[in-house]
Amino acid sequence: MTAATTATTATTATTAQATRHLTVLYDADCPLCVHIRHWLLGQRWLVPLRLIPAGSFAAQGKFPRLDHASTLREITVIGDSGQVWTGTDAFIVCLWALAEHRPKANWLATPAGRPFARAAMYTASAWRQAVRTGPGADGEVEPEAPACGDQCSAPG
Repeated sequence: MTAATTATTATTATTAQATRHLTVLYDADCPLCVHIRHWLLGQRWLVPLRLIPAGSFAAQGKFPRLDHASTLREITVIGDSGQVWTGTDAFIVCLWALAEHRPKANWLATPAGRPFARAAMYTASAWRQAVRTGPGADGEVEPEAPACGDQCSAPG
């Protein structure tokens, strides 16, 4: 087990005991993100989700210390105790909150599953960048960097 996997597994175990709700910041100008938001709303939750548009006044008011420009570049999930997950970890935590998908989230957090989670994030990022309808975090319509930054490398 790698240090990153151990940290993810430890975070997941701690989260299972302590988290009462999760806030998911999603890009409201991204059709894929909005679709996933609707999909999440239709799932049975083991941990309640609060879905807030990234960079919105609501997000900025609720999380004033968060880098809101970065939340427009990659999925961000915040736990009720202040935990922050981004990118692949945020994707896994979202699945972990869902009754039907928790076993898959637990597997995706392992060394065997993590490359699949990264590949899913890479694919979503590429599709998202191609169809995004509004300006990026820096005002450009097509950001130069991938939506998930340098954490979107394809599995090797």
